[in-house]
Amino acid sequence: MLEEYMRSLASLRKLTAEEERILWKQYKEAGSVDARQRLIENYQLLVCREAMKYPVQETVTLDLVQEGMVGLMEAAERFDPSLGVAFSLYAVHRIRGRMIDFLKQSNQELPCEATGGGDDVFSLLAVPDLAFETADQNLLHAEIDKAVSRLPGREQDIIRQVFLREQTAAEAADELDVSPAYVYRLEKKGIRRLRGMLSRLIHERNILER
Repeated sequence: MLEEYMRSLASLRKLTAEEERILWKQYKEAGSVDARQRLIENYQLLVCREAMKYPVQETVTLDLVQEGMVGLMEAAERFDPSLGVAFSLYAVHRIRGRMIDFLKQSNQELPCEATGGGDDVFSLLAVPDLAFETADQNLLHAEIDKAVSRLPGREQDIIRQVFLREQTAAEAADELDVSPAYVYRLEKKGIRRLRGMLSRLIHERNILER
């Protein structure tokens, strides 16, 4: 079944940036159900790619895809395209959170990257997202971009390539002519620095929202 699903995804035509912009406008401003459905279909591969990261049985992978699709739909409902943030960046931590919650609830063993204290940039984004639900998310994303820009050169490159350009560690290592282990090491250091730089902002917002 998983192989059939993968083949069905391969047949989907990816939307152009202009097509996607129009669909978001139709969905958010006119409430078009058809536009929403096309956007969800366009990002199914994001869900599938995330589900494939977990070393579980095929039936569990299909369950993860279902959970991830719920996260994708939740993200689409909450997303504000006027903020100028890529939807994939906004959605992936919700997709991942759904999957990790499912694995925990079904007593599945989590891979170390899912249990290592939230050491990924989307876990970093997930925390302030809750605090900024009723606040100015432009500020949040501006602060994140500013924080990334303050990272040392190599760490900044790796964070941008692995998380903003959605490259694998191997792809980033190949492009930077370094080893994947080096990418993982600097990725973790960069994320720790980012969390430190943003901790005061997150704390202040949490206080304001109480």
